[in-house]
Amino acid sequence: MSRSLKAALGFVFAALSVTPLMAQDAPFRLIVTHLEVPLVPNSVLDLAHVLGYYEREGVNVELVRVQQTPMAIAALQAGEGEMANIGVDALLQLTARGTDDLRAVASPNKSLPFLIAAKDSIATAADLGGHSFGVGRVGSLDHTLSVKVLESQGVDTDQIELVSLGQPNVRAQALAAGQIDATTVSIGVWTTLPDKEGLHVLVSADDYYAAAPVVNKVNAVTTTVLEERRDEVMGVLRALVNISRDFAADPELWVDAMATELPHMDREELATLAESFTQSWSVNGGMSADELDYTVTSLYEGEEFADLPPVALESWVDFGPIDAVLAELGVDDAMDQPAR
Repeated sequence: MSRSLKAALGFVFAALSVTPLMAQDAPFRLIVTHLEVPLVPNSVLDLAHVLGYYEREGVNVELVRVQQTPMAIAALQAGEGEMANIGVDALLQLTARGTDDLRAVASPNKSLPFLIAAKDSIATAADLGGHSFGVGRVGSLDHTLSVKVLESQGVDTDQIELVSLGQPNVRAQALAAGQIDATTVSIGVWTTLPDKEGLHVLVSADDYYAAAPVVNKVNAVTTTVLEERRDEVMGVLRALVNISRDFAADPELWVDAMATELPHMDREELATLAESFTQSWSVNGGMSADELDYTVTSLYEGEEFADLPPVALESWVDFGPIDAVLAELGVDDAMDQPAR
C-alpha cells in the first residue's frame, strides 16, 4: 500500500471518529466582550469552553472576542456570530428604536458585582454627605444604580459631590490616591487593588444588588438563529446552567480553572472572589421576569432613554429556551429564582 493511500485512509478513519454533530455542524459562534477570562461569574462563558461543557452538550462552540457591546451587536446582526453576551441597555435601546429580531435567552452573569468602597473615615453610607463620589459619568449605569442603593439606605444623594472619572479601575486608583472619598467598583477591581490601606467596603456586593437588582448583561440571539439552530441554543444554555451549578456547589472548581487560565493571579485573591460569588451564579439561567422588569424601569429613568418609547418584555426576551432547559434539569431553589 502506497504512503499516499495510507495517509488518505488515515484521514478518513479520523474523520469518521469525530462526533457526528461536531463533524457536520458549523461552529456555533459565541461573541464575548472581554479579551481574557473575566474575574466575574461571566467567566462561565469561557470556562464552559475550556472545561468541555459545550462539547458534552454536542455543541461546537467557537468564542469570538470583540471590545464592548456595540461591536458585539454589530457582529451578531452581521451574522458573524450566533449568540452574543451584550449589555441590556444597548439591547433595550435597539428594541425601542425598532429592531425586532433580537432576543435575550439567558444571563450567565446577571449583574456586574458592584460594591461601594470608601475611605475608612466614612464609616457608614450616611456619612457620605458633603464628600466626593467617583462615577463613570453622570447618568452612567454605575451612577444611576449607586444613587438607588444609597437612597435605599436613607442617604441624601444631593449632598454628595459627583466626580466623573471613567472606568472602574481608574475610579479605584483615584480612591486609593485620596482624590475622591468613595466610589462604586466591581469586586474584581476591588480585590486586585494593590493598596487598600485606609479603605474599606462601605456597601457589599450582595447588599448592592439587593437594593438595585438590575440585570446588566444577557446572552442574545437573533430570531433566525432561535428558529434554525434552537437545539444548539439550548445546548449552550444547558452547558452554562450546569457549569454555574457546579461552581456554586464547589467554588474551588472555579478557583482551579481560573488559576490555570490566569496564572498571574494570586490564588488567595481568586478564593476571595469565589467566596464573594456565593449567591451570584446563574444556576437557573439568570432570567427572572421581576428583575428584568425592574431593569427596564431603572434604565428608563436615565437620560439615555428619555425620548424612547416603552418596550414590552416579550419584544426583547424569550423565556422559551431556558424554560425548556429547566424542565429537563429541574430548578435549583438555592438562588436565582426564575420568576415568570
